[in-house]
Amino acid sequence: MTSVPTPIPSRTQFVQEGIKHRILTGQLTPGQALVETELAAQFGVSKTPVREALKTLAGTGLVVMNQYKGVTVRMVDADMAREVYDVRLLLEPEALRRSVRLGTSLDTAREALERADAATDTAQRSLANREFHRSLYVRCGNPLLGRMLDEVRDQAALVSAVAWAANPSWEREATEHREILRLALEGDSDGAARALHSHIASFVQRAFPEAQGKGEQE
Repeated sequence: MTSVPTPIPSRTQFVQEGIKHRILTGQLTPGQALVETELAAQFGVSKTPVREALKTLAGTGLVVMNQYKGVTVRMVDADMAREVYDVRLLLEPEALRRSVRLGTSLDTAREALERADAATDTAQRSLANREFHRSLYVRCGNPLLGRMLDEVRDQAALVSAVAWAANPSWEREATEHREILRLALEGDSDGAARALHSHIASFVQRAFPEAQGKGEQE
């Protein structure tokens, strides 16, 4: 029986995932310059896939492209965290509520929690965390709502990575994740949504307390 060869990722995808991994593990820090020639040499590719990868990462909010300063890893501050988490607070609990009411399978969420528990670095934990949250909302019955939340996933992961570097609190988040999943599996859509809202709000309050104060003033 002839085996089917595993598709080889494109150079752009390879570079994109490599840069993202470095950002989420803290190897590339917020504000750090991303020089095309240096990255091309490190990844063993030409500048073209590097340039395309950086454009994609800029679109997801992980890097910033400036005509004068070039490309840098996005800075994470209270304003940025508040913007990202405001969107999540407004949309994600409602998406979860709808997913539960639709009887959506949560096997992917359970598997993501297992991967997070087994993670050996921040990037693995961050990716598992993203997958857990995405599995709660992606089948909410409204594809547009899912896409809107997808757009802030990488930025939320960057906020988490920076916050965890300063104050590792993923064990607390993991406990909250298990409670959210328990309520969802029991079919308690409102309870799961409330637990998720509390989980998202408490994280940004702990990591960026100044973001909460500023948000209340506006």
